[in-house]
Amino acid sequence: MVKPFVINKPVFFGSVIIIGLFATVGVVFPSQADEIFGSLQSSILTSFGWLYLLAVGIFLVTVLLLCLGRFGRLKLGPDDSTPDFKFVSWIAMLFAAGMGIGLMFYAVGEPMTHFMVPPTAEPRSIPAMREAMSVTFFHWGIHAWAVYAVVGLSLAYFGYRYNLPLTIRSGLYPLLKERINGPIGHAVDIFAIVGTMFGIATSLGTGVTQINAGLSYLLGFPVGPIVQLPLIAVVTGLATISVVTGLDKGVRILSETNLVVAILLMMFVLFVGPTAELFRDFVQNLGLYFDQLVLRTFNIYAYNPTPWIDAWTLFYWAWWISWSPFVGMFIARISRGRTVREFVCAVLFIPAGFTFFWMTVFGNTAIFIDTGIAAGELGQAIANDVSTGLFDFFTYLPFTGITSTLAILLVAIFFITSSDSGSLVIDSIAAGGETETTTAQRVFWCVMEGVVAGSLLLAGGLGALQSATIATALPFTFVMLALVLSLIIGMKADLAQQYAHEVQPGAIPAQPGAGLTWQRRLALMLKAPTKREVLEFMGKKARPALDQVAEELTKRGRPATVEQEPDGSMLLRSPAEGVRDFVYGISLVELPLASFSPLDTKREFRYEARTYFSSGGRGYDIMGLLPDQLIADVLVQFERYLALVNSPDVQLVHGAPEHPAGS
Repeated sequence: MVKPFVINKPVFFGSVIIIGLFATVGVVFPSQADEIFGSLQSSILTSFGWLYLLAVGIFLVTVLLLCLGRFGRLKLGPDDSTPDFKFVSWIAMLFAAGMGIGLMFYAVGEPMTHFMVPPTAEPRSIPAMREAMSVTFFHWGIHAWAVYAVVGLSLAYFGYRYNLPLTIRSGLYPLLKERINGPIGHAVDIFAIVGTMFGIATSLGTGVTQINAGLSYLLGFPVGPIVQLPLIAVVTGLATISVVTGLDKGVRILSETNLVVAILLMMFVLFVGPTAELFRDFVQNLGLYFDQLVLRTFNIYAYNPTPWIDAWTLFYWAWWISWSPFVGMFIARISRGRTVREFVCAVLFIPAGFTFFWMTVFGNTAIFIDTGIAAGELGQAIANDVSTGLFDFFTYLPFTGITSTLAILLVAIFFITSSDSGSLVIDSIAAGGETETTTAQRVFWCVMEGVVAGSLLLAGGLGALQSATIATALPFTFVMLALVLSLIIGMKADLAQQYAHEVQPGAIPAQPGAGLTWQRRLALMLKAPTKREVLEFMGKKARPALDQVAEELTKRGRPATVEQEPDGSMLLRSPAEGVRDFVYGISLVELPLASFSPLDTKREFRYEARTYFSSGGRGYDIMGLLPDQLIADVLVQFERYLALVNSPDVQLVHGAPEHPAGS
């Protein structure tokens, strides 16, 4: 039987149409496309350049305040959730998220370009060295990760705490309520897909120009579309094979190997270069970065306009915004159970810290070489073609052929994994947050990425890709600003409810309202229920009890429904105007058994029928309750809910996310 397509039609077709228009211009009007995209970029930056700068500043300030303030103790998931990954493994994955094509392309090219043509200093001077490194740190530092953190935090918070789909529109639930399922929600997801598509296409275009430059250096290949387009086709084909054959494990191993090789390459440059000076420079670069952080955050050169900021800072901010659904989805998926404080601290500082050291090793070594043995030739070569910068740099170090070959392989593998992973993220958003979709859908988006990158390279090279990125990031900037406001509203509501639970006199405890007989409780303690037994309990006893409560609530003027998911989980929901809905949910939970468990079983897992609520509060196991006992427990929670929403001290629950959309 052929698996049916899983798509959100308005989002899927709306995204394809917009992406197709941009790609068509590049293919049908290649000679005019460069001018068209250039004019589009110029008009956007003239009118909205300030917005990009201000928005990224707002993102950074917001995530820092969320981290340092009272919101920091909230969890990305229910209050009793635990992290999915051990701390060291989680840190390693965040560390890996910081590596990519951009660091390979710009590690030498950007510091050297700013050294040759600094924003304000005298070219090739000592002040130019300082400015080159501080600007490079600024572009690749915590501002970029603050952009990713906003999207990742929104996805993780509303996805895991309220069981909403892992898609961008879910983050706007406090603001839009049920309208997230209408045209506004569709538009939000379309902006996310289009922005991500061109952000990834820019990375792919950057990568292919660098591979082309490396092949030209090693094998004498010509530089231009005649080589770059076949390269895009080959790498897209490899990414497509990964999608079709399901080589997730192989790609993961390849990615991890790639990361190790990249670190070894960095260590090689560190030890064959001016090692002592590099450690000294790293400390100085950090000082310069933090010293100028606030000024650079809001410096748009308003009184001394310069095209430099358009070509560098504003392009980077647009690029990071375009990439944010992609990277945000990745860091959200690995961060369930972490606190907001853990999330923000790790996401902001761990990848950025590695990037700072990477840029110091390559950038300061390049400047050291250019002002020494190269006598300016390295800088001139990079000024002529920044894509050759890394390979020109390696000619001044030992084992040039080996290091250049490794660099080409690294970029190629980053290229493949970016295309593969990017297609999965875009496909998930286009499918309304579903992660289990057809292979054909993933292949479609994978091929689309290659087509877009190729058409825009044909239209105007990296300039066209950058213009498209800046243009498509603009609408998503407004979406991200709304996500910031939505996060604050949702977190305020949760803190208000937590506070009410803790201090409200006579508050009803979060535990079953009617217990089991002591004999039944003892039996459950000594025998772990199987998955089948829990599902049978949920279907034959829990569901009828919830149906009875929903029916009685509806009779008494409080409409209520019971929703069931394919995995057997269910929830009783009673909508409320202006406040969070009442939700009593029951989900199947799998928990590992300790090796010394007294339970009479040889299984590795035990199963529970665990409750969850719209507040994200702690749930509990109700396995074994009789229908009347379960009804009593629902009434306990409903009475508790009414006490909270009617309390004059808990007004912040108004406007909060109302209910989970499944378990």
